[in-house]
Amino acid sequence: MLPHIHKNPSQLFSFLLICLLLHLPGSGHRSEKTRCFHQINPIVSQDGDLEIGIFLPLFSVEVNNMTGAELFKSPNKACKPYQWMHKNYQQALALVFAVEEINRDPKLLPNISLGFHIYNTYHSDERTLESSLLWLSGQGQLIPNYSCREQDKAVAVIGGVTSALSLQMGTLLDLYKVPQISYGPFDSIFTDKVQFPSLYQMAPKDTSLYRGVVCLMVYFEWNWIGLIASDDMRGEEFLWEMRGAMTKNSVCVSFAEKIPVSERRHTESQENFMPRILASSANVIVVHGDTDSLMILRYSQIPLLPTRKVWIVTPHWDITMRHLYVEGLPFHGALTFSYLTNEIPGFKTFLRRVTPSKYPDDILLKEFWRSAFSCADQPDNPDQDICSLNASLEILPLCFFDMTMSGLSYTIYNTVYAVAWTLHEMFRRKSEKRSMGDEDHLVPHSWQLHSTLKNTQFKNSAGDQVFVDENRRSEAQYAIMNYVFFPNETEALLKVGQFVPETPLGQDFTICEDVIVWGWWDSKVPCGVCSDSCEPGFRKSPLEGEPACCFDCLPCPEREISSQKDAEQCMKCPEDEYPNKQRDRCLPKLVNFLNVKDPWGMTLAFLAISFSLLTALVLGVFVKFQDTPIVRANNRTLSYTLLISLAFCFLCSLLFIGQPTAATCLLRQTVFAVVFTVAVSSILAKTIIVVLAFRVIRPGSSIQMFRHPRVSNYVVLVCSGMQVIFCGIWLGTSPPFPEADAHSESGHIILRCNEGSAFAFYCILGYMGFLALGSFTIAFLARNLPDIFNEAKFITFSMLVFCSVWASFLPTYQSTKGKAMVIVEIFSILASSAGLLGCIFIPKCYVILLKPDQNTEKQIKNHWHSRGKIFSGANANTSSSGNNRLEE
Repeated sequence: MLPHIHKNPSQLFSFLLICLLLHLPGSGHRSEKTRCFHQINPIVSQDGDLEIGIFLPLFSVEVNNMTGAELFKSPNKACKPYQWMHKNYQQALALVFAVEEINRDPKLLPNISLGFHIYNTYHSDERTLESSLLWLSGQGQLIPNYSCREQDKAVAVIGGVTSALSLQMGTLLDLYKVPQISYGPFDSIFTDKVQFPSLYQMAPKDTSLYRGVVCLMVYFEWNWIGLIASDDMRGEEFLWEMRGAMTKNSVCVSFAEKIPVSERRHTESQENFMPRILASSANVIVVHGDTDSLMILRYSQIPLLPTRKVWIVTPHWDITMRHLYVEGLPFHGALTFSYLTNEIPGFKTFLRRVTPSKYPDDILLKEFWRSAFSCADQPDNPDQDICSLNASLEILPLCFFDMTMSGLSYTIYNTVYAVAWTLHEMFRRKSEKRSMGDEDHLVPHSWQLHSTLKNTQFKNSAGDQVFVDENRRSEAQYAIMNYVFFPNETEALLKVGQFVPETPLGQDFTICEDVIVWGWWDSKVPCGVCSDSCEPGFRKSPLEGEPACCFDCLPCPEREISSQKDAEQCMKCPEDEYPNKQRDRCLPKLVNFLNVKDPWGMTLAFLAISFSLLTALVLGVFVKFQDTPIVRANNRTLSYTLLISLAFCFLCSLLFIGQPTAATCLLRQTVFAVVFTVAVSSILAKTIIVVLAFRVIRPGSSIQMFRHPRVSNYVVLVCSGMQVIFCGIWLGTSPPFPEADAHSESGHIILRCNEGSAFAFYCILGYMGFLALGSFTIAFLARNLPDIFNEAKFITFSMLVFCSVWASFLPTYQSTKGKAMVIVEIFSILASSAGLLGCIFIPKCYVILLKPDQNTEKQIKNHWHSRGKIFSGANANTSSSGNNRLEE
C-alpha cells in the first residue's frame, strides 16, 4: 500500500499533537489490542464507489465500575469495562436501510454505489479521536497523515450524537475540510460557520421545546419544578429559556442541577447531586440532555425503591435504554417528548427481516445478537454459533430494541439521503459540462461537497421536506409519550399528546389526560406544587425568603371576596352587593326598610292607629261631658290640646313606617318633636296650674299675674315655639335626608333617614326631656294636694313613664342599626304617648263613664268637707279657693 502524505505542515503538527494525547505508538497500538478489538472497537464496512463514515454510540463505559483512566491500564481487561447500548443499534440499521434504498434507486446515483464505515464513539475524547483518526488514515491504521486506501472514496462523515462529540470530531475533521454532518440534537453554537465551516446539523430545531414543557406544567397546574441538565452550552441555554418561560407562567424552580458531561462514576453521582434530587420537595423533575451525558442519572436510581417523582424527559435521552429490567421501575409514569415524525415506508419490514445470516460479515450484528438474545458469553471463541438465528428483532423487549424509528435514526436516514442528493446534483452538473469519461474524473473530493451540500433540499419517502440549510429548518414537532413499566416484565411508550409549535396558539398543545398512567402510588395527577392552591375565598400570603410559589392561604377580610384559585388579592364587593359565607362571590343585597307589610311594620302601624283612635274616643268623651266638674278641672282647653297632640303623636309614628323619602325624612323627626313638645308643654302648664291653685299668694304679689287663665296657653305656645325654632334651624342647616346604608347589616341595603345633624337631633330630644323633667318635678311636689280636682298624682306617674321610656331609648337607639333603630323609636313614641294617655285620662274616663255619681257638685263638696277636716283653718280656706281656681 502506498502512503498518501498531506503536505500542510500545520495539519501534520496537529496530528502529531493528537498522537501524543492518544498515547498511540504507531501501528503497534493496534496489535496490542488485537484479541479484544472485535468487541471494543469493531469496524463494520460496506464497500462502494463512494463511502460515508458514521460514528455511532454502540458501546458505553460501565459507569458504576471504572473511570476513563482505568480503562487503558491493561489491554487484556479492555473488554470488561464496555457494555452494549442495544437500542442505539437501530441507528446502524437505519444507515444500512438508507444505503440499500439509495443503491437500489436507478435515478438517484446511477452507476454509483454508496458504501459506509461504521465506527463506535466513546465517552472519552481519546477514544472518539482515535476512531476519527482510524477513518482518516484508513482501516486499521493509526499513523497520522497516512491513508492506506488506494483511492480516496470518503465523501462525508456522519456523527456527533452529542454536542461534545461533534466538537471533538470537528477539531480533527475540519483540518481536511471533510463535511461533518451531525445527527445529534440541534445546537445553536454550531451555526457559527466562521468557527465551524465544515459542520452541518440535520436535527430539527429544538428552540420551542421549552414552550412545550411549560405548557405541560401549566396544563397540570404544576408550579414547583426541579430541573436537571447536562453541564454544557445546550444545557445552560435550556435552563435559561426554561426559567424565563416558567417565570412568565408563575412556575418556580425548586432546584437546578447540572450533570458534568465527563462524570461517569455511580458512587460519585450518589454522593453528589442524586441525594439532593431525591430529597427535594419537588415532585416534578424535567430532565434535559442526551443519553450519553445523562447515563449517570439512570444508574443513580435505586431500582427497588420507586420515588414519588414525575419525570419529564426531553427527546435526546432515551428513558427506556438500560441493561437491567428493574432499572426502569423509578421512571414508571414518566412523560417524554419525542420527535413527531412520519413513518418511513418499509423500515419496519426491513427490521423484521434483519438476521445475522442475512449479513454474515457484520460482526457488530453478531455481537449485538448474542448480547440482546442472551447467548452464552464466550469471548475467546468469536466464531461460536449464534443463538436464535431465526428470531426477529420484533420480539426483543423495549429496553433492547424498538421497532418504531427513533428520532436519531430518522435523522440518520435523512442525512444519508442528503449526501446522496448532494452527489446526485454534483454529478448532474458535471455531466452537463462534459460527456461521461473516466470514472476517476467523476469521483469528487470531500471538500468539494460543501458548496452543494449546504443548499441541498429534498422530500423523503415519508413525505417530509428536508433542508440541510439550518436557516430554512423548521421547528421540531413533538409527540408526548407516557412510559409505562408493567410488573410482568414488559414496558411501553404510549402516545398521550403532542406539541406542534408552528400551529396557532391554543392548538399547538394537546394532551389526553385520561389515558396517562402515573406512578405506582396513585392514579390521579400528581401534585407538583410547593404550596396547595388557595381556594376561592382565600388569598395568597407570601412566605418570607421563599419563592413566589410557596405561600400561606389567608381568608379574605370582611366584605371582600376572591372568586379564583390562588388569588393575589381579595376584591371588595360593590356597594349593592355583599360576600357570601364562603367569600368567593358577591350576592345582590336585599333592600330593607320597615315596610308596612312586614310583621313589625304591620303591628306598629296597627298600634299607632288603634291608640290614635282611642285618643280620639277619649277626646269625644271629654267633649260630651265638658260641663262636668272632673272635665272642667285643670283647664279644659289644656286637656283638649293634650289629647289632640297625643293623637298626632300616635299618628306621627306612621311617618317612620314605609320606604324613606325626602319628604318623610324631613317630616318624621320634626313633626314628632313639635307634637311631643306640645303634649309635654300642655302637661307642664297643667302642673303649674295645680301648684298655683293651692298656693297662698298675698294681695299685690307679682305671682298673682300667673293665675290669669291665658297664662297656660302662653306656656304651651312659648315652649312649643322654641322647639319649632330649633327644628327650623335644623332643617335650614343640616336637614335629614334618605340614604342607603350598605354596611350596617351584611346582605342588606338599609334604606333609612340620615338625621343630617346628630347634634340637632339630640338637642330636640334634650329639650323635650328638659320640659318633661320640669313637669315631673313640679307634679311630684304637688302630689299630696287634694286630688279630686287636680291631676298631680296622675301627671307624676305619666311623667315617670315618659322619662323612663326615653331614658331607655337613648342607649338602645345607639346600640341598634338599620331597621331596629326605627322600631325602637316608634316603640318609644307609642309607649310614652300611651303612658301619658293612660295615666292622665283613663282614670278620668273611668269616673265619667262608670262612676257618674262621683262626677257631681254635691259629691265633690261632700268629699271636700270630709277631706277639709284634715287641714287647719287657713289651709282649708286656701284649699277651698284653690278648688274654685282649678275649675276656671
